[in-house]
Amino acid sequence: MIAQNNVRSTNNDPVESSESYPITGGSNGAGTSRLFRQFGSLFSSPTPPTDPAGYVEFGSISDPAASSGRTLGTFAGVFCPVALSMFSALVFIRVGFIVGNAGLYVTLLQFIIAYVILLFTVSSVCAISTNGAVEGGGVYFMISRTLGPEFGGSIGTLFFLANVVGCGLAISGCAEGIIQNFGPSDGTGSGTIPDGRWWRFLYCSSLNTLMLIVVLIGAEMFAKTSMLILGVVVICLLSTYISFLTQGPMEVSIPHENNLVNFTSAAYTGLQADTLLSNLHANYSKDYTSNGNQVNFAVVFGVLFSGVTGIMAGANMSGELKNPSKSIPAGTLSAVLFTFLCYMALSVLIAATTTSTLLQNNFLFLGPVNLWPTFVTIGILTATFSTGLSNLIGASRVMEALAKDRVFGPLMSFVVKGTYKNNPIAAVIASWVLVETILLIGSLNTIAQINSVLFMLSYLATNLACLGIEITGAPNFRPTYKYFSWHTAFIGLLGTAIMMFVINSIYALSSIILCLLLVIALHLFSPASQGAQWGSISQALMFHQVRKYLLMLDSRKDHVKFWRPQMLLLVSSPRTCCPLIHFVNDMKKGGLYVIGHVKVGEFADNDSSTDPTIEEYTQWLSLVDHMKVKAFVELTLSRSVREGIQHLIRIAGMGAMKPNTTILGFYDEEQSKDFFEHEDSPYKTNEFDGNGIQLFPYRKSGESKLLGVVDYVRVIDDVLRMRKNLCLCRHFHRLDKQMIARNNHIRYIDVWPVNIFEPKNEDPFDVVSQFMMQLACIINMLPVWKKLELRVFLCESETLSENSAAFERPAEHRLDQRLKLLRISASIHKIPEWNKDIDFAKHRTILKQFTGNSDSNQMMAEENINRSKLYMQRINQIIRDRSNATAVTFMYLPTPPATLSVDYKEKCHHYLDLLTELTFDLPPTILVHGIDAVTSTTL
Repeated sequence: MIAQNNVRSTNNDPVESSESYPITGGSNGAGTSRLFRQFGSLFSSPTPPTDPAGYVEFGSISDPAASSGRTLGTFAGVFCPVALSMFSALVFIRVGFIVGNAGLYVTLLQFIIAYVILLFTVSSVCAISTNGAVEGGGVYFMISRTLGPEFGGSIGTLFFLANVVGCGLAISGCAEGIIQNFGPSDGTGSGTIPDGRWWRFLYCSSLNTLMLIVVLIGAEMFAKTSMLILGVVVICLLSTYISFLTQGPMEVSIPHENNLVNFTSAAYTGLQADTLLSNLHANYSKDYTSNGNQVNFAVVFGVLFSGVTGIMAGANMSGELKNPSKSIPAGTLSAVLFTFLCYMALSVLIAATTTSTLLQNNFLFLGPVNLWPTFVTIGILTATFSTGLSNLIGASRVMEALAKDRVFGPLMSFVVKGTYKNNPIAAVIASWVLVETILLIGSLNTIAQINSVLFMLSYLATNLACLGIEITGAPNFRPTYKYFSWHTAFIGLLGTAIMMFVINSIYALSSIILCLLLVIALHLFSPASQGAQWGSISQALMFHQVRKYLLMLDSRKDHVKFWRPQMLLLVSSPRTCCPLIHFVNDMKKGGLYVIGHVKVGEFADNDSSTDPTIEEYTQWLSLVDHMKVKAFVELTLSRSVREGIQHLIRIAGMGAMKPNTTILGFYDEEQSKDFFEHEDSPYKTNEFDGNGIQLFPYRKSGESKLLGVVDYVRVIDDVLRMRKNLCLCRHFHRLDKQMIARNNHIRYIDVWPVNIFEPKNEDPFDVVSQFMMQLACIINMLPVWKKLELRVFLCESETLSENSAAFERPAEHRLDQRLKLLRISASIHKIPEWNKDIDFAKHRTILKQFTGNSDSNQMMAEENINRSKLYMQRINQIIRDRSNATAVTFMYLPTPPATLSVDYKEKCHHYLDLLTELTFDLPPTILVHGIDAVTSTTL
């Protein structure tokens, strides 16, 4: 797709063969309270016209006040949801269990540890939430838009599971409260409802079903009551504080399901110093709600942390906050401080008034010791039911978000289809089923540990996201929250990672493995467009590290021992050279691989408002994806192919990672083959055809070439003068790697280390031949190719021995020793006809005229030209006779004619004609010319 006077494409392609090269052409364009309503509205509302993804991206700027529906302030929008979520079932049901087993000192320490982790995680949440609008989905949204779809989708899935487990935890707590007040364990010895494992599962299932009905019918109504529910919980908690300060000693009955002790009551002492002293230190016992399992530090911390996992509720509300950047930090931090003080005060009062015996054997002792027991019942039911309901709604909304983002492709399409009036019915039902599964566990304390681990993993990922962004120094990461640094993110990350394993190493390891499996699965199967649409921190981290190591990579410290090929393949139209693109990908041996392309035209004549190579660049990247090669792409716009190649040779790569080998297609008249359209081609695709436009057009039969023979030879000379190794590739349209793999007829890789134009007996030992053998050896090391035998053909002539003393040993022995020193496994084959049929001395002077080593400025006689062609045909026949089972042939490329020689243009034509005769009807052939030594025989 070349433009001659401007950059508009034509169908003329300067490609001079069906292979690669001369590069021209181009391509035509081808959790809580109003959180629930927040989730529902955000994921069902129309997409803002400014963002096709429906989200405000990382680093974007929005005006929340200008958005409709943003009516909440700090207290109602952040403080209430966060505080209510952090109270949950813990405040009325399990603080006594924690103090009774861990003792006051360890309890206070655990609360401090938990809140330090929460505080640093809140800093990360505030940093992300004040660096752009967090639309909905809470942790999932923040991580997916920061870490990318793989990590975001996997952590979002775990956050969804955490909400499911949290719902099960709250339901279990609610059922305990109901049985405590209405069942046999109410202390009177009788009750209105029966108790037992399956009775409890029935009650939990009934509560879960009730929540399902509320979510399906009245979720929005419930979302408006967060302040009222929090007020009820706070009043109930105040009644507990007052009772501790005023209530005198009493005996409190032990629940009947506690069969670990043989007594029926334990003492509540009221405020007493002796009671406080006896509760200062740890006194771990057995948990009567989980089949008598031994309690330890990890179990207690797991239960404690499960009750304080609601810090994300405020960030989830940003879509309805008047001023998110102010409300989220202020509301979340104030709620964290408020709940911390409440828990600390409650822990001290419990330790000073209640014996450890009662605390360990009746987890619901707060009801009997309260001046108004009904308040505790109301507190338990409202706190647990509201938390469970919020988790169920949150889980369904996160699931809906995952489905709408198509993180798992069509697997969750039923969720999107099952939405009615902005309510994700299918997601709610799926979440309800999973909660039912969690309820089968039965023990609240066991569920609490699972819940804690899953939420900790979510917090770990949030800290990791912020730490990664801060390390990369992304300019667009400018949070208005000023108390964040990489230190806070690192401490939060380290704290959550350690405490996950402290709580339960098996649960933690299982969660991490699940997360990694999800990351791998999403990386392989998730739509690739999401990474580009959202942005991925992995790209920023890789850029940061690659830049650092590129600066450390010093070309002055290069050593031949660590040489590897760094390839620049010049391509005109990739349609005609797919096998060559793949072959060079094999030959690079872990080195740099750049596919270069020149678009002919004048930048000043460009009608477009942008550089045309910018649009084409994405098409070439798609080509690299289709070919499945590990290559970079470099495009340039130039007035001529030759000038463009010079640009690419100079600028391709970066720092010390620059190509050392340039690869061109051969200049010939062979008909090009379109590998994208050919039925039997492994590269067949319609991806680059559409709307009547064929991307990467190539020169059709009868069309003129835009690159002449002289310019092509000059390009060869330019490459060598720029100190780059050079390969000319011919017949690679015949290369069929699949056939080589399955056909035992193809058995060899051949190397012909002799300069046919100027043959010498020392040719097999010069730099060019060593480079040729190195490339052949590299190919022979790779899968498919390693089954082939490497053959080196020794072309020795007695008439060319200029110094007999230098060649006392036979050349075959010398070559064998050299191959052993180079650790190249190859067989050596002598050519008898070389001395018998060919008079090298007779043709040497004639052929030398066509190379850059000629000292003659005489005119070339027609007779000499014809004799040279006949000579090349004889050499070609010798090679062809030995190439019936050859996959690839490596041959010596002589230097082109000197540019200042007489009849330079004619010599260029004859030089290329001789190469054409030499390689006629051979297998895929590479003419090689090396510049510097690339092999080493020393350690």
